[in-house]
Amino acid sequence: MYFYTSRKTEQAALIQKIKDIAYSRVHYGYRRIHTLLSREGLKVNHKRVYQLYKEQELQMRRKKPKRRVQAKVREDRIMELPP
Repeated sequence: MYFYTSRKTEQAALIQKIKDIAYSRVHYGYRRIHTLLSREGLKVNHKRVYQLYKEQELQMRRKKPKRRVQAKVREDRIMELPP
């Protein structure tokens, strides 16, 4: 019988590098981390970086959009000055 044997290499070193970059540069997303890794000479697919980035829960929090105040509401707030 033949069985499937995975050829995937161990990702522990790559995960550690991603964590180090993510904790030192808080505002970097997976794309920027992928760029830094490729500059260091590591040939890693951007999809692999994204997958590991998600697994480690390093995703940045999204900012809530600011609510826009309508012009009518602002007109009601104008106070009349006494003469």
